[in-house]
Amino acid sequence: MTAPNRPKIVLILVGPTAVGKTRMGTLIAEKLPVEIVSADSRQVFQYMDIGTAKPSKEILRLIPHHFIDILKPDEHYSAGIFGSQARKVIDEIFYRKKVPLVVGGSGLYIKSLLSGFFGEDVRDEKIRESLHKRLETEGSDSLHRDLAKVDPEAAQKIHPQNSQRLVRALEVYLASGMKISDLQKRSLPPPSFAVLKFGLIKNRLKLYQDINDRVERMFQDGLLAEVAHILDKGYESNLNSLNTVGYKETIEYLNGKLDFDECVEQIKRNSRHYAKRQLTWFNADPEIQWLEVETQEDSETAAGEIVTSYLRAAGNKSSN
Repeated sequence: MTAPNRPKIVLILVGPTAVGKTRMGTLIAEKLPVEIVSADSRQVFQYMDIGTAKPSKEILRLIPHHFIDILKPDEHYSAGIFGSQARKVIDEIFYRKKVPLVVGGSGLYIKSLLSGFFGEDVRDEKIRESLHKRLETEGSDSLHRDLAKVDPEAAQKIHPQNSQRLVRALEVYLASGMKISDLQKRSLPPPSFAVLKFGLIKNRLKLYQDINDRVERMFQDGLLAEVAHILDKGYESNLNSLNTVGYKETIEYLNGKLDFDECVEQIKRNSRHYAKRQLTWFNADPEIQWLEVETQEDSETAAGEIVTSYLRAAGNKSSN
């Protein structure tokens, strides 16, 4: 599919958690006819609204969004699947003569969209279950040592405490005999569109305070009830979708392994660490144009700069 009379330019908006990407998306949508492609590895799951800071129902009603609430928490999804599906959705957005705006903090999803992630989506439920049992009994360091023996390149890139990625890397190797580090080097054909990449940033102390404030609001908005509801529906607490910041700590609280204050503080700390890892990932991309968003006025100015850059690249002088 191609869109007549509209240049194929995709806007990409990245940044750490709690920096204000959702708000920026709404500001851009006031000036351009965008459809938002969510590049968030957790917002794809239903029932997980508060803990993933999904856009409000009002925003979702006003602005078309893709890849939000498309799966149940126990369904499989990956960066590789997202990359191929998102390209198709972007083609459809162009066909509707709209502007694709990719918004998210999942660096692997952005990478998959632009250059591919895997050629094969290797899966083996029994192997993964076995690895999770080993994780519980032996700990993540043991899995990291095993990975270092069979795929040292991957082991060097994966933190010993990142149990989800360790299990995935070992699953790929044990199921296929192929190294995940080799598969990750296989790329898709170049995309059929140009991209403009923008990143949102603010003072580190301000960002961390905003993260802490967001966590407090999540509990005020009902995070405990949300997690309890998911478990009451029969979903296992060890699902990959729930083994993420905000959910895993809350599950530990509900299971009596943490008291409430410990739960809140661990979510704050782990969210700050996640933001730091996101910044490290995105700072390695020289194509990203960084925009400071300390205040609401900064955000409005940044939105104007993004829109101006798009119109310039599209060969238009105004949005009319």
